Amino acid sequence: MTNIHQPLILAVDDEASNLQLLRQILQDHYRLRFAKDGPRALELAHEERPNLILLDVMMPGMSGYEVCAALKADPKTAGIPIIFVSALGDIEDELEGFEAGAVDYITKPISPPIVRARVRTHLSLVRMEELRASRLEIVQRLGLAAEYKDNETGLHVIRMSHFARILGLAAGMTEAQADDLLHAAPMHDVGKIGIPDRILQKPGPLDPDEWKIMQSHASIGAEIIGRHDGGMLALARDIAISHHEKWDGSGYPNGLAGQAIPLVGRICAIADVFDALTSVRPYKKAWTEEEAVEFMVKQKEKHFDPALVDLFVTQLPAIRAIRQRWAEQPAEAEKAAA
Repeated sequence: MTNIHQPLILAVDDEASNLQLLRQILQDHYRLRFAKDGPRALELAHEERPNLILLDVMMPGMSGYEVCAALKADPKTAGIPIIFVSALGDIEDELEGFEAGAVDYITKPISPPIVRARVRTHLSLVRMEELRASRLEIVQRLGLAAEYKDNETGLHVIRMSHFARILGLAAGMTEAQADDLLHAAPMHDVGKIGIPDRILQKPGPLDPDEWKIMQSHASIGAEIIGRHDGGMLALARDIAISHHEKWDGSGYPNGLAGQAIPLVGRICAIADVFDALTSVRPYKKAWTEEEAVEFMVKQKEKHFDPALVDLFVTQLPAIRAIRQRWAEQPAEAEKAAA
């Protein structure tokens, strides 16, 4: 009995016997659609986007390579993984298949265990990528949810995250590490979800009791994210709990100092403060870039890691480009200042 939750596989081959063999191999675990030529394959791929396509190479009228090229040229089908299944077994044939955009190449006569294993592997990779993308989307949306409480445009988290990535690369992070930082940084103020609006949006200075409540957002954020053994969420927790620590130990919530503060926290402290200074807030006007840089240089060895401040200054052209790309619109800036 067909299960609508099973992955959908489109098998394309001009020989009915080959399609029947694929049916016998895969029908117990997958939903199947079949096409005997290229145009029909493209039609089915658009009707109900399959999770994977098994594609013959040598077909009359439109070859498998041409079908693959058409699928990859269309944004709606470009992400579908394609496995070529062909009697052409030379290395050159396999290379041509991979160059066309296929994720794998199976030679005929096909082995049922190999087909099942290759299909299972590539569907698993697709599922992992979908889960990663979904988790990233959730992390970013949570960060924006917190930001919308005191900055309705949500652009602050975008700018400061890119600032953090730029500084991370300058500090020696790999591209992958800097990308993880980019994706985790939006969670830095997620704890603001737990802060009352009367405090978060107060136009004047906070009194001591209000300031104590405001400071609790770092710990609240760490609690919301939770503890994780590794990965982006562990990085996000480190940022949330440490981005208000100061180099001289006068920060919060744990009074950490110097190298005891996680590197990602020290980086995000600089990115966060710089964007806050150069943005309109309910309690202040935007500072100029020169004013903000002067302040941060003066705060070396007090608030900020001195080496990171020096690196940040060297990256100002890239920082400036980010500010221009995600600038607040005049109406939005006026609303924030109102």
